[in-house]
Amino acid sequence: MHGLTRRARKWAAGWALWEMPRAVVVLVLVVDVVAVLTSVWTAFLLPVEGADLTHFAILLACASIAIELTRHIERRRQHERGGTVAYIDTKAVWSFAAVLVLPPVLATVMVLFTYALAWSRVKPQAQKLPYRWVFSCATVLIGTHIAVAVLSSGMSSYPGVPSGGVWQGLLDLGVVIAAATIRWAINVGLVMAAIAAAKPTVTVRELFSNFGEQMLEAGAMGLGLVAAAIVVTNPVVMPGIVIAMVALHRGILVNQYQQASRIDAKTGLSTAGWWHEFADQSLAHARDRGTTLGLLIVDLDHFKRLNDTFGHPYGDLVLKAVAQELIAEIRDEDACGRWGGEEFVIVLPDVGDRRNLRNIAQRIRRRIQSVVVDPPAHLAEAGDATFTASVGGAIYPSAGVNTLDELLLAADTALYAAKNGGRNTVRISDPDLPVTAEQPALPQRAEPPAPGA
Repeated sequence: MHGLTRRARKWAAGWALWEMPRAVVVLVLVVDVVAVLTSVWTAFLLPVEGADLTHFAILLACASIAIELTRHIERRRQHERGGTVAYIDTKAVWSFAAVLVLPPVLATVMVLFTYALAWSRVKPQAQKLPYRWVFSCATVLIGTHIAVAVLSSGMSSYPGVPSGGVWQGLLDLGVVIAAATIRWAINVGLVMAAIAAAKPTVTVRELFSNFGEQMLEAGAMGLGLVAAAIVVTNPVVMPGIVIAMVALHRGILVNQYQQASRIDAKTGLSTAGWWHEFADQSLAHARDRGTTLGLLIVDLDHFKRLNDTFGHPYGDLVLKAVAQELIAEIRDEDACGRWGGEEFVIVLPDVGDRRNLRNIAQRIRRRIQSVVVDPPAHLAEAGDATFTASVGGAIYPSAGVNTLDELLLAADTALYAAKNGGRNTVRISDPDLPVTAEQPALPQRAEPPAPGA
């Protein structure tokens, strides 16, 4: 026993948790402790009877089969997310069903079992960050036991399905929905709090960027409600729930691939295609509502020199650092995308006038100028690692600007003027003069022939 305890301590001591910010460590440990305390508190509320063990065994078997059938999908999801654990708890089908029809102690075991089994089967990515799985499990346990408190105080018959296989009217159904909502809100809220603590610079838009996926967890909760009724009244139909779970997991994977197609992997900004679609919609809204729309093109100066001197991995770090500064500067309603190479594009709905657009561009230029990215130690003396950016902008409405391509052309023309004017400067297209530059719009523009441009 002593050897087992020592191995467990050594395993926990190697967690990446201890390298996280202090706020994250405190939050994770507090949530873990509260989960243990609430589990102990509810364990003795109700006795376990023979029928409970039968229902528990059926749910356990179905959960095991579902996790095994979907483990390859989950492994791909973990790989796409870089090993992080999403806060979509599809295992809620089984754990929420257990909350409804089993004593709290068995509901606790169901949560622990499903998380332990999923963690062991979804590898190797999931096992690199065990503290995240423990934390996610703890958030679900806390939500589960608060749901137990709601159900036990509000339902006419808890746990289990009353005689006849239906709950007593809309009141019981309302209590079940309230318990499910509270359980979900606690889980999501705690996970988002951990994300915000780990990355203080995260924006509200980033935090809620995949919030629509929560409808998938709502579907899992709904299946849990159905599973609770079926396991008591007609358990032979339970394989249908397993099949539905496999389909739900595939739906989540498709949704995740759709999200990934919108994000540039190197910078975390929107891809050029997704940005173009958003900008086109924003221009249509500006036209319909009679408001303005600003567009900025940001181009890093002498970026090729950085790549040639310090290597492409360093160049990637610079791109990521610049992207973070752009995200920090723009509003939630704006959109920033990577246009290719070292160029970024920003669309700013309802930006006001040309002077305000220029002020925003100047703030962006100064932020980028202040960024410091240390080069590799062995190349520290190879050259100057500082970098700057030139910014070109245009505003709608302007003379001769009616489409997004024309707005891009106007901003691109201004960018060339900034480059030709010595770089590390801002130029905004004159809204009263039509664009007459010979160079084509940015999506078709070839790279400048001069090296290091």
